[in-house]
Amino acid sequence: MTPRSHASPSGRGRADAPGWLRPGLSLSGAAREFFRHPSPKVLVPAAASAVAARLAAGRWTRRDAVVPAAVLAAEPFVEWIVHVAVLHWKPKTVGGRRIDPQLARKHRAHHRDPRDAGLVFVPMPAVAGAIAGLVGLNLALLRDRRLALTGIATSLTALAGYEWTHFLIHSSYRPRHAPYRIAWRSHRLHHFRNERYWFGVVTPISDRALGTYPAKDDVPPSPTARTLGVTEA
Repeated sequence: MTPRSHASPSGRGRADAPGWLRPGLSLSGAAREFFRHPSPKVLVPAAASAVAARLAAGRWTRRDAVVPAAVLAAEPFVEWIVHVAVLHWKPKTVGGRRIDPQLARKHRAHHRDPRDAGLVFVPMPAVAGAIAGLVGLNLALLRDRRLALTGIATSLTALAGYEWTHFLIHSSYRPRHAPYRIAWRSHRLHHFRNERYWFGVVTPISDRALGTYPAKDDVPPSPTARTLGVTEA
């Protein structure tokens, strides 16, 4: 059983719905809608440039297989930690100052209105910071220039893949293959069933490992799935 689609509020099934929510959306149509937004216009060329740079550098070793494997193994858990600790951050007051990062504010807005395409994507300041951080981290950990390029290319491709998957899940494109169907269902359960579970977007591996992937009927519907328990000022 799939979670409720909330088709009427989202505009799905309506001829006047935004392009990404119109029924019968194809992958090519979704891609055209995807590249209308700022984040993909930066992330995809950055990932492609890193891949091209690594291909141009040449001289492959076994470690060029180990590095992508390590990055891809870590990605679901990094995604889980960011989702739980950063995106679901609740505002705190410290020394009379309210601490409420932009990423958390934007994510709460995304939960309130999952049909707003502008709220689906990582904010551009965070995209720039993520690219710089991933480049710096790989250069610091992998002293060899070619290996660092391998790590940068894999990391940026994974981040671009996250953006694409998240966008596609919130679009009207319907799952046709098992891996995407699993990701689609679990993320919609996170939005429309209970926000305390199903934190993975690209894959549920981290949820399964960390105990946040229950059967749908094992957890009750949450009254705070839309607000994340925060009353906005």
